[in-house]
Amino acid sequence: MSDFYHIRRTLYLSSLIVFIVASVGCGLSGNVWVLVVLRCIQSVGTSVTNSVGAGTVSDCWEVTERGSAFSILFLGQFFGPLIGPIIGGGITTVLGWRATFWFCAAYGAFLFCFLFVFLPETYRVEQIWDAHLFHTPEPKNPQTEAKTSLTAVSGLSGISGQPDQSRLSRLSRLSISDESNEHTQVDSTRDLEAADNVDQTQNEINLPSSLRDHQSTAEKQSVQRLNPFQSITMLKHVFVLLVAIQTGVCFGTMFTVETIIPDLYESTYGLKSWQTGLSFVGAGVGNLIGSFVSGRLSDYLLKRARRQRGGKSKAEDRLTLNAWPGGFVLVPLGVLIFGWCIHAHLTIWASMIGFAIVCFGMSQVYASGSAYLVDALPGKGASVTAAANLLRMVMACILSLIAHPVVESIGPGYLATILASLNIIGMFCFVFVKLNGQKMRQKLTFGEVY
Repeated sequence: MSDFYHIRRTLYLSSLIVFIVASVGCGLSGNVWVLVVLRCIQSVGTSVTNSVGAGTVSDCWEVTERGSAFSILFLGQFFGPLIGPIIGGGITTVLGWRATFWFCAAYGAFLFCFLFVFLPETYRVEQIWDAHLFHTPEPKNPQTEAKTSLTAVSGLSGISGQPDQSRLSRLSRLSISDESNEHTQVDSTRDLEAADNVDQTQNEINLPSSLRDHQSTAEKQSVQRLNPFQSITMLKHVFVLLVAIQTGVCFGTMFTVETIIPDLYESTYGLKSWQTGLSFVGAGVGNLIGSFVSGRLSDYLLKRARRQRGGKSKAEDRLTLNAWPGGFVLVPLGVLIFGWCIHAHLTIWASMIGFAIVCFGMSQVYASGSAYLVDALPGKGASVTAAANLLRMVMACILSLIAHPVVESIGPGYLATILASLNIIGMFCFVFVKLNGQKMRQKLTFGEVY
């Protein structure tokens, strides 16, 4: 919807209204099934920021700056779920579980007022933006200006070599007006309209062919009806699917660890709810440091790759060096430390450090993959992020559902081994896209532009 109607701000505000209403309903609910349904509606209100937020980043930052912007965006997305247990645990202990939903409703109302006042509409039409980047006006030559204008007007007529006589007469009146300044105001207005048409046509002529193809595609899409499931079809593209799989596995690993921590810490270390919430501080620090490091390092490596290629860039440069140790080493190592230290009943600090390493490594992989998807499909940042988020949440849901039965049957150490193996296998999806992504994108006419 965001890319179809060219809107961001309206969706942010609408989603917050949904979130506020659902939160109030959860606080008033007296039935567990009503609570479950309202929680699902509440998640609908929060999910918009994940996809539309990526679109806003693509609107406001250039390709070489998006890594740092994504690090700030992901800082909120990852840091929130980690400090949530700390705040929620304290509120629940003191005021009860219903108070957490009243807190959410108040927080949502604050965000709505803040965005309503300070957030403008950020949507950027890529074709118009690219046109300004590629089109450099040439200095006007009085001797050749008339010939150029005549050629452009001839193109407007629709008949090769036969310019429209009425448009030529207007152009002639414009030339005479420049010399003698004796025309009436009515003729001048008509002349300006004709000159604007000439300039617009000349700008279109100067656009690269690839951008004109994208512009014609956008014009065709504007007459189509909205298909709410169209973004999901982007998963049919192999490079989108592979990146979404690995970011889903990486995020699912963090989400699974979050899910099993309360029961494991209670049964193994005897922690209460507020103490368990405080144990997430280590993971929060890992996410905080990882978000800042991943964004700035990703932008630096992207610019370096562009310089080494003589100024030419491609989207696969976004799969930068920091993603490889993050996915191949840090996430598997961190989850193994977490799982086997609890399995062996070692100190709780060891498992907290392991979870922090998982979060730091996950930030490197997730930031690179998400920024790549936005760069690889210009003008489709929100849609492709929504498709990747769908797969990510499905995988996180599956992993979290099977986590407790696996822990009860074979222990947390073996669950950690399974998660580490999935991350290593998934990183080969990144390797494949790094090596073959541009070839696959060229079939969609995006490989030559970015």
